[in-house]
Amino acid sequence: MTLLKHYIDKIDEHNSAGNLFQKMPTIHFNQRVGDGDLKLLKSRGKRVITLDIGPFHAKEKIFQDNEGNIYHSERLRELTPSRCTYGYDVMVHIGCALFLQCRNEKQIVDDLLKKNVLISRRQIGYLGRKFIAYLAIAHQQSGQRLKQAMATRGGYILHIDGTCEADSPHLFTGIDGIAQIVLDNIKMPSEKAETIVPFLRRIKRQYGDPIALVHDMGNGILSAVKTVFKDTPDFICHFHFLRDIGRDLFEEEYGVIRNRLRKHKIRSLLRKKLKDFEKIIRDDSVFHLSSGIETGRIDPDIMGKLSAPVAYAMIHWALDLSGLDGYGFPFDCPHIAFYQRLKTLHEIISHELIKNNLLSRLWKPLTQVIEDPQLKKAAARMQERMKTFKKLREALSIAAPQGKNGLNDDGPESDIKSIEKKVKRFRGEIEPDQDLKKMAEQIDKYWDKLFADPITVNTPTGRIAIQPQRTNNLLERFFRDLKRVNRKRSGMKCLTKTLKYILSDTPLVKNLDNPEYVEILLDGCKTLEERFAKIDSDMVIKKLKAEQGKYRMNPKMKKMIQLPDLPERLTMLLSTQQA
Repeated sequence: MTLLKHYIDKIDEHNSAGNLFQKMPTIHFNQRVGDGDLKLLKSRGKRVITLDIGPFHAKEKIFQDNEGNIYHSERLRELTPSRCTYGYDVMVHIGCALFLQCRNEKQIVDDLLKKNVLISRRQIGYLGRKFIAYLAIAHQQSGQRLKQAMATRGGYILHIDGTCEADSPHLFTGIDGIAQIVLDNIKMPSEKAETIVPFLRRIKRQYGDPIALVHDMGNGILSAVKTVFKDTPDFICHFHFLRDIGRDLFEEEYGVIRNRLRKHKIRSLLRKKLKDFEKIIRDDSVFHLSSGIETGRIDPDIMGKLSAPVAYAMIHWALDLSGLDGYGFPFDCPHIAFYQRLKTLHEIISHELIKNNLLSRLWKPLTQVIEDPQLKKAAARMQERMKTFKKLREALSIAAPQGKNGLNDDGPESDIKSIEKKVKRFRGEIEPDQDLKKMAEQIDKYWDKLFADPITVNTPTGRIAIQPQRTNNLLERFFRDLKRVNRKRSGMKCLTKTLKYILSDTPLVKNLDNPEYVEILLDGCKTLEERFAKIDSDMVIKKLKAEQGKYRMNPKMKKMIQLPDLPERLTMLLSTQQA
């Protein structure tokens, strides 16, 4: 059972049962802990709120031994952290609701209110951050057990990558590609070698050397990997490799096509025509046209009434690019696909293959687009290069045209040797072509990092061969899921602010769907609440403070830069000082 289902079941139990008291009771915690003579040091009380009990007054007696050691009630510390009001069960409930169920603060406030737990949205956010801090500390403390578990599988393959939006910091993550467990995370200003190297060294200290690495072609990553894991097999993602080659191959021509189409404003014209046709199209005419397309026959008497739906269908067809493969540029090139459809539409009108007065009105603007010399030249050049790029895609057996997996495509489980032979043959064919010189240089440069033979490793049960994945899609999917969850929870498309202020270890929540990882993390405990209770709460406060303000702007500075006349004020201030 995954942790998500476990806590959904627990939430359902609480929804039906509520908590024990309608009025706030007082509970005494008098448990003596330790050996020898203890004397009562003091008594103190605090308000505590848990899911099972609800709000109550906790009266605790604190004892001291002859050596000055202080003893608190273990039972109270099992319910709530020191100096905290809300219990571990409330914090775990909030953490799972935020990060596993994608619920927002308002939904959680309303849900907890039904359980007689009154809490603010701001407190929800704070307890969510504490949940991540506790999880991160438990993960760190489980490092040796994780390392042993990976050793039973022959080691780990380290996939590394980062994500960001706009001017947000880069959230950089390392994942074990075999167990698919998040190992470590960091937030950094940019993916430069000097910031990645300490991160990789931290992973190396915790888990030892990986049996291989998989990553993209970023210069910072390549340099950092070479510094920290000099003798470790190192491979680049086939998908990223193809994507970078495609961008270099025809990004310039594609930019010309995009800009020239915008210059002609042809999309706006076609959309305006569609709105005009929508006013005169009748449902019965659409029915007759659809029926005629399916059967291949149409009544000549009604053909003259189908001008509007025919024109409407043809223009929509030209604008519709839903048939792209979903890999993104340069695998999908919507602007060149649109241009090709415009050429087809223009050809139909020019040769009167469909006699339609409404469509014929588009002949002139379409001719201006099709005969645009810059557009024509760039399209012809790009189409030739796309043929070459398609051959490389086929040789590498990745991101195949008409593939059904989109960005989740890991490529077929082809023999790596046969793939290597196909790419070698392709490389030989492009060598004489000076226009493709840069492509040839890229293939030569990364050749040793493209083709990974199975790696033989020792395990407690004997020697096994492990084949590194050909792509870094594991991490790409991970980041897409992380962003999807945060967009769903926040309702915002842009996650710049989220990436600035979330704790760097937030990606660890993905591990909670892995039963093996949860068992290692709990370390004999039955629940996360019980596991978190064993962590020193001072460590959590220290961790939260360490991350607080890393990417926060001083409030006074923020107020200053919002002044519209800041330059004038600064100029006046500095000139006064100089005088």
